Amino acid sequence: MSEFLSFATTYLPYLLQGALVTIEIAVIGIIFGSILGLLVGLGRISKNPLLSQISRFYIWVIRGTPLLLQLFVIHFAIPSVFSALTLPPFVSACIALSINAAAYIAEIARGAIQSIDKGQMEAARSLGLSSSQAMRRVIIPQAFRRMLPPLGNEFIALIKESSLVSTIALYDLLRTGQQIISSTYRYMEVFLLVGLIYLLLTTIMSFIVGKIERKVGAYE
Repeated sequence: MSEFLSFATTYLPYLLQGALVTIEIAVIGIIFGSILGLLVGLGRISKNPLLSQISRFYIWVIRGTPLLLQLFVIHFAIPSVFSALTLPPFVSACIALSINAAAYIAEIARGAIQSIDKGQMEAARSLGLSSSQAMRRVIIPQAFRRMLPPLGNEFIALIKESSLVSTIALYDLLRTGQQIISSTYRYMEVFLLVGLIYLLLTTIMSFIVGKIERKVGAYE
């Protein structure tokens, strides 16, 4: 046990630096994924058939293909065709996570918006609001409360899925652990530490999301 503690004391700072990268790309992914996802979700329920079909196609493609493939397309395939679009691993990771999260968040947003009673829109229109104003001021604020629980789950899932970015040489938590293994050959100790840090991150996020949900009355 003392040997493990000594090993952990030596290498934990490096793993925490990798964990910081994991948190950064997950936060960026959920922020931009939420913005894009809301737009795609609104497009999905739009009365404009072209916009609706484009949104449906986007969701179909992204949800139907692995995140790892999307990551490789953005980081390797696109630059191989358009050299000017070569991106650093961090940027590629953020784009891939945002695009992937957006497809799932779009369905979350669509379901939440459609769950609001249609009478809310009719009441807003009767007060003189346009459809877009009613959506922004009445429907979306109510839908957001219902979106919070699945959004929290998506963020937690994104933290774990971000481990895939280690495949493009981005030194996140998992990649840092792999680097330590290559120099120490201490597989069990490193993977145990990495697992504990992931568990700690997801537990903290679950606690924070739960507090926010209770504060805004997401389950009411």
